[in-house]
This record gives sequence, structure tokens and C-alpha cells, in this order.
Amino acid sequence: MDYTGILYGVEARVALIRLNRPQALNALTPDLLNELRDALDRAEADAEVGAVVLTGEGRGFSSGADLVANAARPPIGPDGKLDLGLALETTYNPLIERIRSLRKPVIAAVNGMAAGAAANIALLCDLTIAARSAYFLQAFVNIGLIPDAGGTWILPRLVGSQRAMGLSLLGERLPAEKALQWGMIWDVVDDDQLVPAALALARRLAEGPGVAIERIKRAIIQSAGNDLTAQLALERELQRDCGRTQDFMEGVMAFTQKRKAHFKGR
Repeated sequence: MDYTGILYGVEARVALIRLNRPQALNALTPDLLNELRDALDRAEADAEVGAVVLTGEGRGFSSGADLVANAARPPIGPDGKLDLGLALETTYNPLIERIRSLRKPVIAAVNGMAAGAAANIALLCDLTIAARSAYFLQAFVNIGLIPDAGGTWILPRLVGSQRAMGLSLLGERLPAEKALQWGMIWDVVDDDQLVPAALALARRLAEGPGVAIERIKRAIIQSAGNDLTAQLALERELQRDCGRTQDFMEGVMAFTQKRKAHFKGR
């Protein structure tokens, strides 16, 4: 696929994906979302990629759905009426599922505004770091909608029901520093260090034990729907997989020899 709404590149085992509509604050269109999903598929299939970084070009991560572009191509249901649920079903939801199912870690590097669906896409990545000037905005209520792109699922799990309710009902900006205090994101860095910090974190993961990292991601995500007994059973199966890898043997040898482990990702 030739990309027009994103930039994609690979360096040092990290795929860097940039939302690339800076003139529109990287507002999300169906085409951009489909390109982003394709880029994640591409990163998944590339053996030379060990981690993914997602960020935005220009002044912000993304202002959310492009209301102007979407108005020009509104989703119309079988009954001939406007159907925003159809837009979620065909574009946003498959992207969210792809981020969560990707076997490689995805890091969101949030610069400037992350609003609406874009905020939730960033929060549903495996790790989210933000520039000090960045902020998150559940803007949906301001135009008479509910949080989507997984927002009503991820927000209570990150910050609890009261804060999730406040963010959703009031539609007010949440500065990056407060998002960090609330445990919503992993880290906040100076603006000019955002992408370097995200790439350094991604390279660290890309050089790690790939099987274990994929299994950790799966275990944490599946824990949301499991009771303790089911989660213990899942841990048993995933640990069995990890214990049969070359990386496990290398990790044990490195520990006993008091040296840095050199993982192969298999």
C-alpha cells in the first residue's frame, strides 16, 4: 500500500509510524486509519522489526476524527440514515483490535493534542509516553457523542470509574503531567526528547526476549477478562512456552555469569 496519511520507516529494529496530516492536526480519516492498520500488519510481518513507535507529525498527535472530511463522506447504514456505529465497525474497531493483538510492543509518543479517538488509540498502545506540553481530551461529549475507539473500556481500567466518568462527562483537557500522576501513561519527557525517548524505549524492547515480551503483552491484556483461576492457567501455558526458548537459556547463563544477556528474540 502507498501511504498518503502516514509515514513509515524502520531503523534499528524499530518501526516508526507518523500520522502525517499536520495541516489538519493529523485528524483521523477512514483512509488514514486503514493505512495505519496496514502499517501495523507490515511491522508484524517484518522479522527485522521488534517494536513499533506511533507519533504525530507537526504540532499534535491528532485532533481526533476529521469532522469535515467525514461530513463529506458520511457513513450511511442500510436504512439510508447516518450510522456512526458503521464507521466504528469498519475502521476504528479493527484498528484497536490490531493494536491489542500485535505480537510486538507498540509505544505511543504523544506530542501536543491527543483528542477524541486519537487519545484512546494512544492510551490503548502498550506503553504511552507524552511530551510535557501534551494533553489528552475526551472531546466526544462536546459534540453530543460517547467516547469510542475503546475509550469506555480503557479509561476505567487506567484511572478508575470516577476519573473516567469525569473525563468523559466534562470533556476537559487533561495535561500530560496529571495523566502521569493518575497512572494513565508511562512517562512524560521534555518536548524535544519525546521521539528520541520513545525510540530508545522501543529499541530496548526490540533487543529483548521477543517471545517473553509477546507473552507478557498477551497475559496482561487477557487478565482484564479472566478470573484468577483462568489467569493462573494462562500463566502456566505462557511460561511453558517461554521456558523452551533460547532466550530463557541465554538469560539464565547471563545471570549466572554476571554479564548482559544477548537475546535473539526466539
